[in-house]
Amino acid sequence: MTTRAKSRMHTVAAAAAALGLGCAGLLALPSTASAAGALTVQYKSGASGATADQSEPWLKVINSGNSSLQLSQVKVRYYFKADSADATYRFACSWAVKGCANITGIFGTLAHPTATADRYLEVGFTSGAGSLAPGADSGDLQLRFYQSNWQSVKQSDDYSFGAAQNSYGDWNKVTAQVGSSLEWGTAPEGNDPGGPTDPPTDPPGEGATLFDDFNYTSHSDAKLSEHGWNVRSNSGGPGVPGATWSPQNVTFSTESGNSLMNLETSSSGTGESTKQTEVLTKSMKFKNGTCAARVKFSDAPKSGPDGDHLVQTFFTINDLKAPMADDYSEYDFEYLPNGGWGESGNILYTTSWETYNPDPWQAVNQHTESRQSFTGWHDLVLTIDNSTIKYYVDGQLFGTHDATYLPERGMSINFNQWLIDLNGQTSTTARAYDEGVDYVLHVKDQVLTPAQVAARVNTYRQAGTTFEDTVPAS
Repeated sequence: MTTRAKSRMHTVAAAAAALGLGCAGLLALPSTASAAGALTVQYKSGASGATADQSEPWLKVINSGNSSLQLSQVKVRYYFKADSADATYRFACSWAVKGCANITGIFGTLAHPTATADRYLEVGFTSGAGSLAPGADSGDLQLRFYQSNWQSVKQSDDYSFGAAQNSYGDWNKVTAQVGSSLEWGTAPEGNDPGGPTDPPTDPPGEGATLFDDFNYTSHSDAKLSEHGWNVRSNSGGPGVPGATWSPQNVTFSTESGNSLMNLETSSSGTGESTKQTEVLTKSMKFKNGTCAARVKFSDAPKSGPDGDHLVQTFFTINDLKAPMADDYSEYDFEYLPNGGWGESGNILYTTSWETYNPDPWQAVNQHTESRQSFTGWHDLVLTIDNSTIKYYVDGQLFGTHDATYLPERGMSINFNQWLIDLNGQTSTTARAYDEGVDYVLHVKDQVLTPAQVAARVNTYRQAGTTFEDTVPAS
C-alpha cells in the first residue's frame, strides 16, 4: 500500500471515529479484577488435606444484584496447579441443589501460568438450572475433580484452594462471569477470564499450521528465506517519503534461552535518514483460522529524543488489484505510541478492511481502538471464521468485526515499523525505536482461544520445535 493510501486511510478512520460515522466505538480493555457486582461466590473445601485423592471445591452462587440472574449466563472458575505437565483431569458433581444434570465442568489452560496456577476448572449451568431472584443463592454445588490416572492431587500449591475453609464464605480466589463481564473475584495475575468464547477445552487437532520461533542468526540467515520470509529492502510506502527499508535493522537475539526478532526504525529527522523495517511471508496463503504473535511495543526510543509518529504492527494483507476491488483484505494490529493520524497520544487500532480507493479516497473498513499505553510484550490473536473477525489482546477480547469484512482470498503475514511523518519530532538528532517479536502462529481453518494458542506454542517449545509450516499453498 502506498504511503498516501495508508496515511489517508487512518486519517479518515480517525476522523470517522471522532464523528461516530459507521465505525466501531472506543472499547477499553477490561479491568484486571472486579469486586462484587451481579453475584457473589462462596466456597468450602470438601477435602482439606495438602494432598488428597481428589479436589473438592464446593461452591454457592449468590445473586447480589437487583434483578433476576439467569444461571445459564454464569461461569465460575477455580484455579489450580497441574500435578504434572501432561496431567489430565476429570470433573464430577456429587450433589447439587439445582441438580447435577444442570451443572457442567470443563478444564482450561492458562495463557500466563503462575507459581500457583496453570489450569482452571470452569463450572457452568444449563438452562435447566433456572434463575436466581435478588438475594437468592444456588444452594450447594458439591463438586470434585481428580487425575484421570487416579494418582493423588497436591492442593497446597493451588491458587483457589483454602485448607481452612471448612464452611461456606465469600471467596475471591475464584472468579465469576455473567456473560463476558467479570463480576466476582481476582484471577491469577494476567489471566482474567475473556469473552464468551472462553474457556478453552483441550486444544483441537494440529491442523495445517505455521509456527516460527524466529530462531535465526541474522537478516541474511539462509533459513529465514527457506522458511518463507522476506526481509524487505524494496522502496515504497507506507512511511516517510524518501525513507528506505533496511534489512540490516532486522536482528535476532536470545534472552533467557528464548529466541527473539527485533525490528529497529531510526531517523535523524529527514526522509533520507529514516530507516524502516518490515518482515513478511512470501506466500499469500493465510486466510481463515487463527493468526497470533507475541509482540513488544515501545513507548520510548531506545536512544535519542522521543515523539516521532511511529507505527508498530502485526497484520495480514493481500494486494489491491484495482480500486475498490472486492477481494482485497487486510487485518491490522497497529500501535501508535506518540499518536498520529489525528491522535495526540498512545492508541492501539485493530482494523478490518473490505476495500479502498486510493484516489479519490474511499474506504470500507471497521475498526476498534483503545487510547492507552501498550508498551511491553503483548499476546495478539486474530481469529477469522465464516461469520466474524475477532481481535484479542493478552487474552481479552478487544474487538469483534462484522461478516462484511471477511476475506475472499489468502493473505501474507507481516510485521513492520515505520514513521507516518516527521511532524511529531522535528529534531535532527538521531533516534531509534524497537519492536520485538517472539513468535508467530497460524492454524488454518481452526478458531483457537488465546489460551489454546498459548498451549499450542508451549507444545512446540517443549518439543524443541522452532519452525513448522504445513499450510498448503493457496
